[in-house]
Amino acid sequence: MRTILNVIWLILAGLWMCLAYLLAGLVLCITIIGIPFGIAAFRIGIYALWPFGYTAVERRDAGAPSFVGNVLWLILAGWWLALGHIVTGLVLCVTIIGIPFGIANFKLIPLSLMPLGKEIVPTDRPFATR
Repeated sequence: MRTILNVIWLILAGLWMCLAYLLAGLVLCITIIGIPFGIAAFRIGIYALWPFGYTAVERRDAGAPSFVGNVLWLILAGWWLALGHIVTGLVLCVTIIGIPFGIANFKLIPLSLMPLGKEIVPTDRPFATR
């Protein structure tokens, strides 16, 4: 079932959101300071491409640097990526078939706003850490 949902997601929203994250990652990687943010954007872009069967969990070793990084992320890229999820989610919720995919878009908003200090793991082991 996850594969079917992921394929439909890929067609309806995943490809476009993944491209947005990849573009953000490329722009952020222009400077040395932005490279960690670019890597986070690439990581979330892959998650946005194929989200069903995975979840984002807090990393236990994340601390104050993650918080500071998240504030910078929010200013640099997070707000417009979250806006993309909101618009895509609302458009998908117009149809009955698209409602689960719209909800999936809304679930990606917190991750798009504050990605640092989070890890993406399979849903069958949500408490796994590195």
